[in-house]
Amino acid sequence: DELSPRTGRPVSGNARQQKVETRMSAEELEKLDYCCQATKMSRSEVIRAGIDKIYTSLRKAEEK
Repeated sequence: DELSPRTGRPVSGNARQQKVETRMSAEELEKLDYCCQATKMSRSEVIRAGIDKIYTSLRKAEEK
């Protein structure tokens, strides 16, 4: 059997192909890590959840 030329993780419909980097203070990183421990989520998941929360809040404010 031959291996498929495409190896690695499969691409899903919601592929995350964009990368964003940021700098944080020690205090901000400590807060992020606390959130990760408390929620059992990864740093990326916590950051995405924060973005979603602010986005939803802003959209609701626009509707008023």
